[in-house]
Amino acid sequence: MSLAFAICLAVLFTIAAIGAPIGYAMLVASIAYLAVTGADLSLAAEQLIQNIYSGYILLAVPLFIVAANIMNAGSISDRLLSFCIALVGRFRGGMGYVNIVVSLIFAGMSGSAVADAAGPGKMMISMMTKGGHYTKSFAAGITAASATIGPIVPPSIPMVMYALISNQSIGYLFLAGVMPGLVMALMLALMNFALASRAEKIREAPVPLRQLPGLTLRALPVLFMPVILLGGIYGGATTPTEAAAIAAFYALMLAMLFYRQLSLRGLGQVFSESARQAGTVGIVIGAALIFNYIVAAERIPDTLATFLEGREISALEFMIGVNILILLLGMLLDGGTIILVVLPLFIPSARALGIDLIHFGVVTVVNTMIGLVTPPYGILIFVINAVTGISIKEIIKGILPFLAALIFALVVLAALPDLVLFFPRLFGYDG
Repeated sequence: MSLAFAICLAVLFTIAAIGAPIGYAMLVASIAYLAVTGADLSLAAEQLIQNIYSGYILLAVPLFIVAANIMNAGSISDRLLSFCIALVGRFRGGMGYVNIVVSLIFAGMSGSAVADAAGPGKMMISMMTKGGHYTKSFAAGITAASATIGPIVPPSIPMVMYALISNQSIGYLFLAGVMPGLVMALMLALMNFALASRAEKIREAPVPLRQLPGLTLRALPVLFMPVILLGGIYGGATTPTEAAAIAAFYALMLAMLFYRQLSLRGLGQVFSESARQAGTVGIVIGAALIFNYIVAAERIPDTLATFLEGREISALEFMIGVNILILLLGMLLDGGTIILVVLPLFIPSARALGIDLIHFGVVTVVNTMIGLVTPPYGILIFVINAVTGISIKEIIKGILPFLAALIFALVVLAALPDLVLFFPRLFGYDG
């Protein structure tokens, strides 16, 4: 590692440590590197523009954000919630199961953990704590943990980011996220079952079964959205970016014309908030593209791959080491930053060790999503705090057992690549 790159890293961590957004920290660090090496500073703008304009796939990110925000603004989330309560709310710890199922279904529409936590998650916490049915700590913990499923089950914004840096198929990455999402939901459900006897203070009255057909019919247009989205991609009718546009348009039609729950004024607010969120993500992606150019210029991935090959590290040891590192980084860094800045360092090594890059990508994305609920800086902790007013201390207390369940799910997925690759292979993946 050169002195210039060491200075670059020092600037990056110093600016991030004082609380500046990570995207700005990476931009300043990259410009510092170019200045120290005597390179033309316009290289930063050149790399940004070239990669953004050639990254047609990146259009999927703001479109999925728009779709998620429209669903939260209209009554779509409410109808989904009513259906899930009728379906699994009758069991002991039923509202916990409802929380997980809502996140699993909503994941097939938004691809965003923050959208899940701020929309259906906020409603779930209100319903769980109303009348003292559950403790605030438990409700906040299971809501934050289940929201991590959102970016795993397709569509997935982090998977789009990984496809950008690894040159892997988005379609296969989306398919590979289905089984991990189900495994994460299962582990959270088992933990909910174990904790329900203590956490559930008052049992929720079950919804009569005769109401289930009506509630299902009411939610059917919502449940049909993932079918349209994924059917278009895997049927070959649309690209993932086009599917994201269709998802946003379908959500808009449901909210404004079918359910008539979103006004023009509300739509303006949705677009404004979506633009803000997309801009935030865009700054991080743009800065990461410049930073990755510097990493490539320093030949760090090649050096790392050569070092690991010389040490004769096995694929299993490599997976364990990388995942431990990402778990630790997840305590401090945003998931998007880890995917765009850290993972490119390890992709050449993973390829050299014979690790399937679809499996590697999905497992590491799951790991970065666990970072969203890992104290002290898990972003979902602060999202739940902001939308509910529940203290950080209570949220962290409630998250810890579910965090253990998610880490166990991560171990299972890392150890069983055939499980992750089951659905991609059904659709012709030969990895």
